[in-house]
Amino acid sequence: MTRFLTAPLALAALTYLGACALPPEGVEAPQLAGFDAAVASIGCDLVSESDYIPVELQTGLSRAQVQETAAYKLAQGQGVTLSNGGFRSTVGACAPAEPAPAAEAATAA
Repeated sequence: MTRFLTAPLALAALTYLGACALPPEGVEAPQLAGFDAAVASIGCDLVSESDYIPVELQTGLSRAQVQETAAYKLAQGQGVTLSNGGFRSTVGACAPAEPAPAAEAATAA
């Protein structure tokens, strides 16, 4: 049970520390893109152990690097913090859907 609580708490702390403009140490541009794809492959949310393990395996990043990358993505406006302390990606395949043009026209009238 403590493993499930530790990841969100660590992510919250790293969110504060990760507000800088530089990617995490040792994480290059291809790994950042791989992070986005890996998070999308698990449903766009990083919350528990069952979310972190596949992202780690797909990206080759350590747990700390995954958490630091999530914090970096938050600082870049490419994700949001969930109420349970997790992370949700908002880029690529995880980007929120655009409203249909017909729906926009109906609300403007």
